Amino acid sequence: MRVSAPIAPVVDLLFPPRCPLCGAGLMSQDGLCAECWATLAVPGEPACTSCQRPFSDGIRDGAMCAPCLADPPRHAGIAAGTLYNDASRRLVLALKHGRRIALVPMMARLISARLGNVDAGWHVIPVPLHRWRLWQRGFNQAGLLAREIARAHGAGLVVDALHRRKRTPTLEGLGRRARARTLAGAITINPRRADLVRGARIVLVDDVLTSGATSDACVAALLKAGAAQVRIACFARVLDEALPNA
Repeated sequence: MRVSAPIAPVVDLLFPPRCPLCGAGLMSQDGLCAECWATLAVPGEPACTSCQRPFSDGIRDGAMCAPCLADPPRHAGIAAGTLYNDASRRLVLALKHGRRIALVPMMARLISARLGNVDAGWHVIPVPLHRWRLWQRGFNQAGLLAREIARAHGAGLVVDALHRRKRTPTLEGLGRRARARTLAGAITINPRRADLVRGARIVLVDDVLTSGATSDACVAALLKAGAAQVRIACFARVLDEALPNA
């Protein structure tokens, strides 16, 4: 993922750094050009004190959003590097399906900037892939992001703490209850990692947070196993109402 300094010039010579969104020349392999940086939507303040959902101007600090008031989440907050828009979607697809793993350090830096006080006392755990999907893709993008985040914060990395027991279909278009039924029993704790989870403060990492059904299932499994608290970290969070000019 990271290119060592001695061979970086050779890699750059063979594969000149290009912006993954527009193709413009870059100085390094893991960034965007200035114009494309400006197209990313970064969550701002003020935000919900519970889930960090951005508010419009005029909302006081410490307020909670309506969804959290109606159904308080079990997680201890959400740190999203960006809001899901066309630019972040293309980066996610470039990583997940285009195998552009050189993007991982940049994407992880954006997440880490939102995480706050995570240190060596925390464990970083990725949302798991089913073994067949992992075999087909060759990597778990959440695992790659988790590794960079753990390194940046000096936290422990536990890539196999969660296990996806069954391959679930896409949740797109399903209601809340249907999503919960689809994921019922799908994600469990790896018994070999139960001692690491018990009493731990955990950062749960994924690339995209859409409905929250998958992360909710992971949080539930971790808390059932005795985790002290679980914070969710993602590169892109789907919140259309929070996008500029939405």
